Amino acid sequence: MEKWLRSLKTKTPQEGFELAITLAQKGVQYTQPSEKIRKKLRPKYSQNAKSLISASQVIAINFQTIAAANNYWERQR
Repeated sequence: MEKWLRSLKTKTPQEGFELAITLAQKGVQYTQPSEKIRKKLRPKYSQNAKSLISASQVIAINFQTIAAANNYWERQR
């Protein structure tokens, strides 16, 4: 896999949230490297409430980590 994550530091909480989503997506890609299989599975989990809640939880945990790494955006200055 390519080296794509340079830092958890972001300028804003919005950028931090977007990074959290990217981390979740990359986690799926590392776990299931076959794009063909991911595309095959997506219709099923994209309509499953439990799967969507689980995805949201992963993003939230990632966002907590990023927020801490950014010192909660310097305590809102």
